[in-house]
Parts: sequence; C-alpha cells; structure tokens
Amino acid sequence: MSKGEILQAISDAIVSCDVNATEAAVERAKKEGIEAAEIIEKGLASGVNEVGILFERGSLFLSHLILAVDAMERGIMILESDLPATGLGRKPGVIVNGSVEGDAHDIGKIIVSGMLRASGFTVHDLGRNVPLQDFIDKAKETHADLISLSALTTISLNRQYELINMLKEQDLRDKIKVMVGGAPATQEWADRIGADCYAKNAVEAVEKVKELLLLK
Repeated sequence: MSKGEILQAISDAIVSCDVNATEAAVERAKKEGIEAAEIIEKGLASGVNEVGILFERGSLFLSHLILAVDAMERGIMILESDLPATGLGRKPGVIVNGSVEGDAHDIGKIIVSGMLRASGFTVHDLGRNVPLQDFIDKAKETHADLISLSALTTISLNRQYELINMLKEQDLRDKIKVMVGGAPATQEWADRIGADCYAKNAVEAVEKVKELLLLK
C-alpha cells in the first residue's frame, strides 16, 4: 500500500466514524515511517474536514460528527509521543476555548476543539458555563494566542462583549485575539463588539483561526 493509500485509509476510517479502524490505520502509518504531522494533516484532519462538510450539507448527523472527532483524537493520542516538544515542528497557536458563563451548551464547542487540535493547534477546552475571568486567567497562564467563545443564547451572547471589554481593562486586548460563535452570533455582531473573527461552524472556525494565527 502506498503512502497516499495509507493516509486515505485513515481519512476514510474517520469518515466512517470507526475508532478501531482509525487507530489501526494510524499505527500502520507510524510503522511505515510516515511523519506524525503528515498523518495528522493528510489523514486525520482531512477526514474530519470531510465529515464537517458532509454534516453542513445535512448528509451526516451530529452524532456522526462527534464520533469522528473522537476517532480523530484517539488517533492523535497515538501520535503524541512522536511529535516534537513544540508540537508540529512549530505549533501554529494556543487557543482557550469554552462556552461562556450562563451557557450550558457545549457540543459545538467540543467539535471545534477537536478540529482545531486535529489541525495542530494546542487547545485548552474549559468546558461550559465558564466564568469570563477564567478564560483570561487560562490565556495568561498558557500564553494563549486566541480565546474562542461559544454562546447559544441571546443572553449569554453579551458575555462575549463583556470579555472583550475585560481584556481591554486588563491591558491584554492587543495580545489575545478573540473568536466568537454560537447560534445567535453573526458577523455583524462580531464587528459590532470588536471581535477578531466570527465562525458559523467548526469547519469555518479552523479556517478563520488559521488565517488569524498563521498569517500574523
């Protein structure tokens, strides 16, 4: 089996949401001497990206997306010992992700975290109903490049605006970028509150973060 076929097998296993097949394919890629970064980029991330596209088109259910992300993360666990201390040669960025205080929804956030990790980013997922200062404290502790805020209600949406103001008050706004998302969020909202970007889904979140952090 060629390298391309091995990487395609990993991607196919992700699309099939098959954890065991994903792990077996990743192990085979390691045995064949394929670089961990290439396995992630052209195998795991490729598969999850395809699943995300199929989900957006309505061809897959949310449960499929969650299973695919789980399979991807299991694959990454196999590769962790092969990654340099600084990650994929150069970690593209550190992100603090979470659902804001007052918001108990986190499925979409979990998917975003998984897809960002598959793309090589270091992600600290704080969970749901997270106090705003906790986002800032974690960002300071980990020297994060970006805070990602998910909000699923119009009430919790205002927390995104409050966090940006808190970053300004603590003289951190120039050092930490902010991405907003969630059902009630829009590009207009992001522009109004001064966020650096808005993402409507996990696939777009990865694209926007890459634009912000890899081109800075």
